Amino acid sequence: MKRFNRSTSFALIFGLAILFIAGFAGTNVFAQFQPVEGTPAPVPKAVAIARPTAEEVQLAERSLAKFLKKAKPAVKEINRKYPSLIAVRVPPVNSATVPFLAPYFQTKYQANLEVAKKGDIDVLFMGDSITDFWRNADGPYAGKAVQDKYWGNLKVANFGIAGDTTQGVLYRLQHGEGQGFSPKAVMLMIGTNNIGRNTAAEIAEGIGAVVLELQKDFPKAKILLLAVFPRSTSNDPVRATIAEINGIIAKLHDGDRVNYLDIGSTFLDAQGNIPKDVMSDALHPTAKGYEIWAEAVKEPLANLMK
Repeated sequence: MKRFNRSTSFALIFGLAILFIAGFAGTNVFAQFQPVEGTPAPVPKAVAIARPTAEEVQLAERSLAKFLKKAKPAVKEINRKYPSLIAVRVPPVNSATVPFLAPYFQTKYQANLEVAKKGDIDVLFMGDSITDFWRNADGPYAGKAVQDKYWGNLKVANFGIAGDTTQGVLYRLQHGEGQGFSPKAVMLMIGTNNIGRNTAAEIAEGIGAVVLELQKDFPKAKILLLAVFPRSTSNDPVRATIAEINGIIAKLHDGDRVNYLDIGSTFLDAQGNIPKDVMSDALHPTAKGYEIWAEAVKEPLANLMK
């Protein structure tokens, strides 16, 4: 039998630890390995990234060919040495809009399918770990007691999966989680795990695609679209990315089927930081954080269910 040496064993253990911690903390390390294959989901025009038509691409390519034909010898030599340096580059497929579910989400996904099959659901909570942890009865991120306090009289289905992304939610909705029941309202908050892989505009497209899919799957439901929550410290560049995402998805608000709500400021102190007793890791709400969340959405959510 081949034996691991000490450095190999340490590397393996360290790698597994990083993946575990990243998945728990909401940092989507796994998404870096997502194959961008499949057909992108439709995106609302309000958040769509401008992309050239086939005719526009062909025109650009013809124009470039003419330029290179008449270019100076030095330019032609650069093009010969580095064929891809001077080229017409078409924007790549946005992975945030291509339905894809990572294998390690299968257990919770299958459990969600069983809930969907049973039906009889008033409200659907959809998202990642921040939503998922509404069902935690104990631990540092425990939302169950708060959920029971505010919505214990309602039939709530929680389809949050820790570590998930816009593409994961799209896959889940298209493959069973969007069928079998007809909720009155949906509370959606997704996108933070796409940060680091996708641009703000791409993440907004992904969120828009999820909203469109929810409207298709649940035509009678009203959607409470929450802005991506703040994370980290006030001077972290991630705050600017989140602000850009929210500025774009706010355009999805129509005051009828889609209702955008930004409650991010309720989690912050006067300096714009997140108190430890609200989100101890500056990402996931504590019981106090879930209380703040519930207070902020209880009336809007109740109004959408009328």
